[in-house]
Amino acid sequence: MPTTPEMSMDMTTVGDTGLLDTLQHEVAVFARRAEQTRLGGVGQVRNSMDRAAYLLLNRLDNEGPMGVKALAASMGIDSSTVTRQVAPLVDTGLVKRTSHPEDGRAVVLQLSPRGQARLEEVRSSRRQLMAELTDDWAPEERETFCALLTRFNTALSSRMSAQGLPGAEPSQTAS
Repeated sequence: MPTTPEMSMDMTTVGDTGLLDTLQHEVAVFARRAEQTRLGGVGQVRNSMDRAAYLLLNRLDNEGPMGVKALAASMGIDSSTVTRQVAPLVDTGLVKRTSHPEDGRAVVLQLSPRGQARLEEVRSSRRQLMAELTDDWAPEERETFCALLTRFNTALSSRMSAQGLPGAEPSQTAS
C-alpha cells in the first residue's frame, strides 16, 4: 500500500486508525503470501516442507527428545494434533519413536539423523530466501524487523493463550 502525504499525517501516533489499518492490511497480505509460498526457500527444497512439519522438527531440534504431551504443551497445541502431525514424520523417517530412558513404557519423540539433515536443508534454503528478500536492507533494519516481528508474535501468542485458543506457540528465534 503506497503512502500518501495524507496517510503519513494520519500515521503519526501508534493509536491512529490509519496506521492500524495499514498494519492489519500488511499482516493480512504477509499471511497470504507466506501461505502461498510457505516461505519455502529457494532451490530444490523450495516449498517442500509444510509448516506443521517444519515447526515440529524445529522444536525437537531446539528442545531435544520429548513425549507427545510435552511437545504439544511446548507448541501450544493439543496432543491429538501432535500425534496426527508426527505420524507422517515417523513414517518417512524424519522422527523416531524411542523408549523413555527412565520409564521404558513411555515413548519419546526424537529427531532422526535423516530428520536433522532434512531440517538443516530446509533451514538453509529459507535462510537464503530471507537473505535475498532483505538483500538491500541494512543489518540494523534486519535486526529491527526480527525484533519487532518476534515481539508481535509473542504478543499474539500471549493473547491466544489468555483466550484459551490453540496454536499459542511461543516464538523461537533460533530457526
